[in-house]
Amino acid sequence: MITVAIAEDHQSLVDGIELLLKYEDDITIIGMANDGEALIDIVKKSEPDIVLMDIKMPKMDGVTATKQIEKHYPKTNVIAFSMFDQEDAVTQMIQAGAKGYLLKNSPLEEVLNAIRAVACGETFFDKNIPPDLLQPNTQKTTSKSILSKSEREILVLIGEGKSTSEIAAIRFTAVSTVEKHRKNMIRKLGLSGKGELLRYALERKYDF
Repeated sequence: MITVAIAEDHQSLVDGIELLLKYEDDITIIGMANDGEALIDIVKKSEPDIVLMDIKMPKMDGVTATKQIEKHYPKTNVIAFSMFDQEDAVTQMIQAGAKGYLLKNSPLEEVLNAIRAVACGETFFDKNIPPDLLQPNTQKTTSKSILSKSEREILVLIGEGKSTSEIAAIRFTAVSTVEKHRKNMIRKLGLSGKGELLRYALERKYDF
């Protein structure tokens, strides 16, 4: 029997997956969580074979939770299950230890295929994910390699919700200097503006 835990903060989607899996003789759900911390509690108690892991969750995001599971509960395998098909999200989850990655707009039947494949020691990735993202030896450019130390420090503060003036005060520098760093980061990271820079900072706060 393949034991499964579901980490997803949209209850309607959890209900749909539960309905799908309840009729499968070889799969059973042993826990469901709406945030990352609750999921880790489930894994501690039950060590399921598979975790279907959302990336954006309250209290603890999916990447951080996956890293903890990979480090402390190696018998449990993670399948990322998210709307995010951007390169960063895929790469971060794979680097964290996920053995599979499904997009939420995939047919629910693909969830069954992924669970069974990963439970057998295989990997399973959504067909819409570019193959080059799945190559383990591909060198990914990260914020650590393309941003300066000052830029990374400012990015951390942006991820903490600090404004430009607040960052300038914390760093004892001019507002114009912080703005210059923001523009440089947007250019280096290939982003389109301050909104995307904030999202990047929030999603990558564990990777600086």
